[in-house]
Amino acid sequence: MAGQRTVTTRDAAETVALSALAWIAAQDEVFPQFLNATGCAPADLRDRVGDPLFLAAVLDFLLADDATILAFARTSGLPPEAPLAARALLPGGGDPHWT
Repeated sequence: MAGQRTVTTRDAAETVALSALAWIAAQDEVFPQFLNATGCAPADLRDRVGDPLFLAAVLDFLLADDATILAFARTSGLPPEAPLAARALLPGGGDPHWT
């Protein structure tokens, strides 16, 4: 995934989300914030990683803060726009319709 400029498939989007979750879990300051925001307990993570809605929530959390996105991008080797592209391919990630 490193060096890839775009995320164009749901499998690739899920891979980005799983990478983001692993990165979040490794961050001492960010991980408790993630657990609090999602209401997920650490023991539940293993059961939730296959759920596209949970993976979407992981990316929603990551996308809520520019500094977090940039730190993830630096560490993962992905471009900063990859999480947003991935989020668009997961449930609820399409462009909103305001009609």
